[in-house]
Amino acid sequence: MTVIDGPPVRTGGSANARYPSFSSYLRARRPVLLRTARSLTADPCDAEDLLQTALAKTYVAWERIEDHRALDGYVRRALLNTRTSQWRKRKLDEFACDELPEPDPLPLADPTEQQALRDAMWRAIMRLPARQRAMVVLRYYEDLSEAQTAEVLGVSVGTVKSAVSRALGKLRQDPELAPTP
Repeated sequence: MTVIDGPPVRTGGSANARYPSFSSYLRARRPVLLRTARSLTADPCDAEDLLQTALAKTYVAWERIEDHRALDGYVRRALLNTRTSQWRKRKLDEFACDELPEPDPLPLADPTEQQALRDAMWRAIMRLPARQRAMVVLRYYEDLSEAQTAEVLGVSVGTVKSAVSRALGKLRQDPELAPTP
């Protein structure tokens, strides 16, 4: 890794030893190329990363570039291509903002109330018929899939679906689990 008037340039070895002309070019043209990169991005840090990537691509292709008078064009094309690739890969729901939104704080539940609700849920589950109780416990407490539950109990997946549906209906109607206003 070599540092030349700015962010580090990652290379396979010393840029001065392998390509002294690359180091000279970088020292002379970095400010102009950085302005170009900044014009392509909204964030100065992203611009430096973009330039770093384009310069790394230029370094790898240094021996293949025949006309070193056209280096600025080569680097600009690398900047544009890299930026386009980044733009295409970005998530559609991402966007830059100055401040991170803070989630609304959730009210802390009273541990006593939580334990009372858990106890009421277990009492309601214990009132279910044994087969429905087994299916609800396997599906929601042991986190098995419908297919896994069916395999464990030796029944069809359809049986598990219908029995669990009926059991959940009974739990929703249980007066002990009714929400309190």
